[in-house]
This record gives sequence, structure tokens and C-alpha cells, in this order.
Amino acid sequence: MARAYESPIPPPDPEPVLNAIPAVNGKHHDHDDQELFRAVATGYAPCTCEDDDETPATGPVDLERIRRAVREILIAVGEDPDREGLLETPARVARMYAEVFAGLHADPRTHLQKTFTQQHDEMVLVKDIEFASCCEHHLVPFLGKAHIAYLPAGKVVGLSKLARVVDGVAKRPQVQERMTEEIAEMIMTELQPRGVGVIVEATHMCMTIRGVKKPGTITVTSAMRGLFKTNPMTRSELMALVYGAK
Repeated sequence: MARAYESPIPPPDPEPVLNAIPAVNGKHHDHDDQELFRAVATGYAPCTCEDDDETPATGPVDLERIRRAVREILIAVGEDPDREGLLETPARVARMYAEVFAGLHADPRTHLQKTFTQQHDEMVLVKDIEFASCCEHHLVPFLGKAHIAYLPAGKVVGLSKLARVVDGVAKRPQVQERMTEEIAEMIMTELQPRGVGVIVEATHMCMTIRGVKKPGTITVTSAMRGLFKTNPMTRSELMALVYGAK
């Protein structure tokens, strides 16, 4: 079991400081407040950075096979997988892959099954949906945000479902171009709206930490369906809502 780092220097006693903090509006501070005050007063807070490592991965992922493969990679690059800092790394990486590739074992379309009858014939836009995906060419992250708009045809879907679709499509080995198309096609097929517009902006680690090494570059892709593709005014309205009028 992974353990949080424990400092060899004991933290100072925070009780004098805590006792000096008055109650607010006649109420004593709750546990979370006391922990915050304790950290501020002493400069010490217990590390919980390993907690996520204890979360079991779910889904049909061969964790042991990944663990063995990561150990071999460490050996291949000249590291010692048996040194203290790397002992649990292969298992951690295995659980990480199970999490970041969880979309391989789920169908994002299920989030679009529940709809509501609503006569709204104007644009519905959810913008700045943050996501993290993994470039299938180098297995390094690309991070960004998606903007999704559609023109309902008598039915709408819960707004959070659009964000869930983005997550489901992103959590697998991907390329941004395909991800953009998949989101648009999925919404067009399942909701059958009069149009769909999807814009994705992302920074790719394969361009910033290796190869050409150009940090700060942003890749923008779009996929237009229905009226967003055939009607320039509809498309212009979307661009203005996402980026502001020029």
C-alpha cells in the first residue's frame, strides 16, 4: 500500500493558534476549517498525493501485462526498476492507463439516449468543455477544450451529457481530427437535430516536449453538420458566440 510522505521533522503544535481563532457568528469552525488553519499556522499539511494510487481500476484491462511492460521500458532506457522511487511505478502506470483509456470500454452514445421534448428552434451551445486525451502516435497527452452547438428539432438533451460525450470520446488513443468528427457525427445521429457544430482546441505534448518542440501552439479543428455546414450565417453566429464578434 502506498504511503504518504512523512517528514522526519515533527510539525509544530498548532493548538495555541487554533484556540486563539474566535468563532464566527457564534459557530465554531468545522473540521475542514481547522485543518486549513492548522496548515496555515504551522506550514505543515499531510501529503495525500498517493491517495489516487489506491483507487482500483475497473474494466477489461490487463493491469499485470501493462505493469510488466512498463518495467521492461524502464530497463530498456537504462533505469533500475527496483530502486525505491520506481518500485511501484509500473503498477501506478498500469492503473493510470486503465483510467485514461476508460473510453475504450464504454459507448458515449448512451449519454444521448435520454432526451426531452422541447420546442426550442435556436442554437444550443456548450462551450469550453475541458478534456484530456492521449495522442495515439506517441502516447502522450493532448489537452484542450471543446465547443459543441446544435439546432434542436423538437428535442433536447441534458447539457452535462454533451460534456460526458466529450470525455468518452477523449479517453482513448486519439487524434484530434477524428475526435472532432466522432463527436459531431454521434450527436447528429442520436439527436437528429437540424445541425451540429463542433470546434476543438488543444495543445499537443508531442509538439511541445519532443520533436519540433513548439510550446504554446494550439491546434483547432472543426466539424460542421446540417445547417452549420450549409448556412454561412448559422456558422458565423456560432463563431461569434465562441470567439466573440470580429
